[in-house]
Amino acid sequence: MILSIESSCDDSAIAITEVATNKLLFHKKISQELEHSVYGGVVPELAARLHAQTLPKILAECEPYFEKLKAVAVTSTPGLAVTLVEGVTMAKAIAVALNIPLIGVNHLVGHIYSLFIERETTFPLTVLLVSGGHTQVMEVKSLEEIETVAKSMDDSFGESFDKVAKMMGLGYPGGPLIEKLAKDGDRLKYNFTVPLHQSPLIAFSYSGLKNAVRLAVEEAGEAKEKYKDIAASFEHIATKHLIMKLKKYFKSHPPESFAIVGGASANLYLRSQIEELLKPYGTKVLLSELKYCSDNAAMIGRVGVEMYKKGLFSSLEELDISPKSQI
Repeated sequence: MILSIESSCDDSAIAITEVATNKLLFHKKISQELEHSVYGGVVPELAARLHAQTLPKILAECEPYFEKLKAVAVTSTPGLAVTLVEGVTMAKAIAVALNIPLIGVNHLVGHIYSLFIERETTFPLTVLLVSGGHTQVMEVKSLEEIETVAKSMDDSFGESFDKVAKMMGLGYPGGPLIEKLAKDGDRLKYNFTVPLHQSPLIAFSYSGLKNAVRLAVEEAGEAKEKYKDIAASFEHIATKHLIMKLKKYFKSHPPESFAIVGGASANLYLRSQIEELLKPYGTKVLLSELKYCSDNAAMIGRVGVEMYKKGLFSSLEELDISPKSQI
């Protein structure tokens, strides 16, 4: 079995995955949403302190599996430096105590493998990753053959939802709150400009749209009834931007299999628009289960199994955190 740890941001999670079958034997995640919601976003130092409290509690529940562990896998990149340290330090301690190998996992690869929790991989695959920190399109041929073909030039899709929610005083995390508010709004009420709509670049940008929404929120003032229309129009344009750039990319790279991963992939409006886009291509669409869209240790464990089979280990000295590393 592989024990896996995830602490890249504000979720403390540990999982146990069986190597031979990919079966998830144990998975527990403790969210910090309540603690951070009062600040309108994640406070790194608070997140680190909470990881230091909760990870050992979860680990104690895993003790019955210790004698069957073959390796320990941990998110080492990318993420918040102070929270990554908590997970990596624990993983190193486990590796020493149980005399088992250490596996450092890229969190973004983990999101790709969230598609394959308790199942076999199916590559090649075109993947759209939309999360709080990243928006990018990747061509994935295997664990070791991943090419990023488009990414955000500034804010990510998920990050923009969080920031718009903060502008409206809705709380954190913003994605589900904006999605809920948008359901009762008019998506065409505010004519926000689609980012990069005249640019030939296949890339993403949300800073301009975020600023346009800020101005609309300021203009609305105390008229909170307008927020639902602002939220709906924002969600519509943010998604339309993704769709337009994917459509441009598909002209030269029509996808045979396509997947959406990352915390923001749980957005049902985004899912419906992607599925509509892909209909003419007859493309097979892969989606993670909703419970595995956000950060979790099960996806880190699934990558850990693949890396274990390939002998991709790290020594105690080699494994270090890398907050800004990408694919």
